[in-house]
Amino acid sequence: MVGILVVLSLAKIVPLNISIFIAKRIAFNKQQSFSRFIIRLSVTATALSVAAMIITLAFVNGFQQTVAQKVFSFWGHIRVQHYSINKSLVSEETPIGRNFAIENSLKNNPLIKQVQVFATKSAVIEKDKNIEGILLKGISAEYDSSTLHQFLQQGRWLNFTDSLYSREIIISATAAQELSIHLNDTIRVFFVSPKEGTSAYRPVKVVGIYKTGIEEYDKLFAIGDIRLIRRLSDWKDDEIGGYEVFVKDYATMTQVNETLDLPTIWGSKTIQEVYPNIFDWLNIQNVNRNVMFVVMTIVAIINLITCLLILVLERIRMVGILQAVGCNNQTIEKIFLYHASIITLAGIAFGLLLGVGICLLQYYTGFITLDESNYYVSVAPVKIIWWQVTLVCISTAIVCFFALSIPALLVRKIKPVKAIQFR
Repeated sequence: MVGILVVLSLAKIVPLNISIFIAKRIAFNKQQSFSRFIIRLSVTATALSVAAMIITLAFVNGFQQTVAQKVFSFWGHIRVQHYSINKSLVSEETPIGRNFAIENSLKNNPLIKQVQVFATKSAVIEKDKNIEGILLKGISAEYDSSTLHQFLQQGRWLNFTDSLYSREIIISATAAQELSIHLNDTIRVFFVSPKEGTSAYRPVKVVGIYKTGIEEYDKLFAIGDIRLIRRLSDWKDDEIGGYEVFVKDYATMTQVNETLDLPTIWGSKTIQEVYPNIFDWLNIQNVNRNVMFVVMTIVAIINLITCLLILVLERIRMVGILQAVGCNNQTIEKIFLYHASIITLAGIAFGLLLGVGICLLQYYTGFITLDESNYYVSVAPVKIIWWQVTLVCISTAIVCFFALSIPALLVRKIKPVKAIQFR
């Protein structure tokens, strides 16, 4: 206390920010006191709150991006096909004639990355008298398989060298397990014609087994040659089921879809409209993230306000002496605000290191695993967006500072005489 009085007297000679000086003396005082335990508790609570917000952001970002990319990799961002009013969105299509003028128009769109043809047909695969219903997705030799290679667990991609059609197929790990199908096994694929009431089958070789982790895909789809679908459906050589459109930024897929100039009998839908249940579930994660933010912010504010109240109560005698030697209330309030700001910044710094550290550890080691059947991923994905991390730290500092100004006003209620006598 004597040191503080000396500083106050020297302040008239040497320009000195008294509030900052005293705040530093209090904050970095190593003398044991009850407030030291409270300060450490407040720093820990703030650090955990900031870390929890950073981790939540990284995991939600990673989860949403990874699952969405799985959906986009299989079907693109927009599906263009024959328009039907009551047609199921995931079923075989009415054929449309391939239109190269429209293809070129789509490819020249600066927002579109790629356009690919496809077709689907209902079928049944059979192995040793065990059967399973599938939807065969037919693709052409020009199909860019790079987006699907990541899902191949065994085997290779289709070979299109046969002049008629490829006698190869890629099935899901789910179908392979249910029918005890192994790589390089020959199975029979049955195709039923609803109009004629007849069926036909073709023997095909299983050259690949895939797994996306998305049940809607793995239970339903197999991948084969579009020429096989044309042959069995009596389509012309230029007829297809539709187009898969990949955009450069998936955030623009709705905008691109609304601006497509297509023939009247054609229709287009974003993949978000085709699989609304998946994307609705992903959007729910934003609600969980916001709830976490609110809870963690409240925890940090309550801890810091409590800490500041205790600091003020513990230093009542100092407040009284400062008032007695001429310090105004604003100067004294700044002392406690600076002290609390040091605590806040220390908590944010530790929280930043802890949160980013855990995210990086998960990114490189994948120590947090998930049930893929429920969450579509086997390892919890993380994506650190640095501007979001920076915003969390700055927002926490601003919110806490304004919240701390409330208990600092307690200084105005303290009377010098009673404060000096306070024990």
